[in-house]
Amino acid sequence: MNQFSYQIGVGEDEERLDVWLVAAVSGLSRSYIQKCIRDGQVSVNEKPAKAGYRLRVDDEVSFLIPEAVEPEVAAEDIPLSVLYEDEDVLVVDKPKGMVVHPAPGHLNGTLVNAVLWHCKGQLSGINGVLRPGIVHRIDRDTTGSLIVCKNDQAHRKIAAQLKEHSLNRTYRAIVHGVLEDEEGTVDAPIGRDERDRKRMAVNEKNGKAAVTHYQVLKRFRDYTYIECRLETGRTHQIRVHMTSIGHPLLGDEVYGARKTPFYLEGQTLHAHKLGFLHPGSGAYVEVEAPLPAYFEHLLEIL
Repeated sequence: MNQFSYQIGVGEDEERLDVWLVAAVSGLSRSYIQKCIRDGQVSVNEKPAKAGYRLRVDDEVSFLIPEAVEPEVAAEDIPLSVLYEDEDVLVVDKPKGMVVHPAPGHLNGTLVNAVLWHCKGQLSGINGVLRPGIVHRIDRDTTGSLIVCKNDQAHRKIAAQLKEHSLNRTYRAIVHGVLEDEEGTVDAPIGRDERDRKRMAVNEKNGKAAVTHYQVLKRFRDYTYIECRLETGRTHQIRVHMTSIGHPLLGDEVYGARKTPFYLEGQTLHAHKLGFLHPGSGAYVEVEAPLPAYFEHLLEIL
């Protein structure tokens, strides 16, 4: 464990202990610090303290910071739908309900568990043991094409294309309501929802630039089938942008308040095409993931 000690000075008093520690110790979340306080790893004047303790001038704060231990991620024999594969990259068709990479409390059954088995551990290590080979993500209930890198060189080159917005990514979605225009663009920054930090939102003050182009494929009575092309890749970008113009995705339980008469597991969103410059040859590669059966069936019903 690492020992952190500090004496509170004038102007630092009257603040809650947990809030002060978040600012004083970089890289640790407030929830994690609160857990450390409950576990007795934080003391004030050599006595255990509570998270809500109000600091005073000359208080001695001591914090035993546990060493970070990354859990081992096991390879699992989970079937994968492979759209493209060579010695550098793997493009898979991710099914609905599958999480992309492990997280605390969710270490099994993820795409990473599956590709560790499929690639026999030969994956880029740039993003650590929890996200080997993973350059970008799609949501748990979003289906479709996702690229995985098998070595660090491929990872760096694909990540550069992602940063430069040169990856060609198109999605298919069904939204509530009937869009009037044949096509359009939503150019609105996205950041944390200031009223609910678990959600994203159009945030003019603290958001990052985000651009989504959409085109109508077919109109139905109360819904519209669209294709979206991303210029940027913000968290929940299509879901947030379409909600912001009054057309939330069908089935979206987070951003869509409207009820649906259909039985759905999350939003109707599919990563349809993925185009990239191959990290080895430099040739353009474009892969298409077919619409999942539930999506096709829903279109037939509509």
